[in-house]
Amino acid sequence: MQLEEVLQPVPAADEILVKMYASSVNPADYIIRSGGNELLRPLLKLPLGLGLDAAGIVEELGNEVTGFKPGDKVYGVPNFPGDGAYAEYISAKAGQFALMPGNISFNEAGALPSCALIAWNAVIDMGKVQAGQRVLIHGAAGGVGNLAVQFAKANGAYVIGTASAYNADLLKRLGADEVIDYKNQDFENYLGTVDIVVNASPVRDEHTRIRSVEMLRRGGIFVCTQLDTLIDATLLEAAAKKDATATLVGGGGIGYAASLAGTTELVAQGKVKAVIGKVYPLAEVAQAHIESETKHASGKIVLEIRKEK
Repeated sequence: MQLEEVLQPVPAADEILVKMYASSVNPADYIIRSGGNELLRPLLKLPLGLGLDAAGIVEELGNEVTGFKPGDKVYGVPNFPGDGAYAEYISAKAGQFALMPGNISFNEAGALPSCALIAWNAVIDMGKVQAGQRVLIHGAAGGVGNLAVQFAKANGAYVIGTASAYNADLLKRLGADEVIDYKNQDFENYLGTVDIVVNASPVRDEHTRIRSVEMLRRGGIFVCTQLDTLIDATLLEAAAKKDATATLVGGGGIGYAASLAGTTELVAQGKVKAVIGKVYPLAEVAQAHIESETKHASGKIVLEIRKEK
């Protein structure tokens, strides 16, 4: 990847021009960079830019935009896939942004939006989490997983996360009641005891998905973030034996505005925070992608577009 100088974008009537301070690296970014998968490939049209997450300051408004003013700090998921957020300035539809929580930095805001949308959909929209329920989250230390832990805990659930032993203390600080070392611990003690399973692991493993459904109580819910791996007949059969629901995120459509508004409220209340693994300057974006592709990062890898004053 190389940085190129291009003309500063001009916002359309329903867009805002954002002076960018931070973005982050997501699996979708390096999947798109390498040509996409079956899900994304039909959506990719060259030329396109990379980057889902955006955090910055509103510079200009299109003449139809209401709800924002120049100088507002905003964050969101603009123009995906398309122009991308790895840029000093971006222009995108105003509806793709929300006002940033006032108690976090741009780097923290840049780590949140895309993962928050997925985690919110999995835990709140699809999982329908209730206080007192037991929730198991695979890949709990990742970008989506750590937010799923926090959303479930903020709604009063008992949260069990799977992660490496290295990340156990992090997850306990985020509110996990129990942490399972996925390398050295088995799930046998949890069979039939979980109300909701959220599979946010970056590893595609059908055995883990089947086993997760087996862990559910009767009538439980299994939600998977692996949109490129369909829920197959075997998994549906396993769910049917438990009168359970097995689904991918996005069912019913992700409520963009509601998800970001809910995330903003919880962050402002101090119940949810961004977990940043490492910060790279924009010029080192290639190295950031290399690290992300190891699939062992804790939290998010942030791209600092410019320094916060």
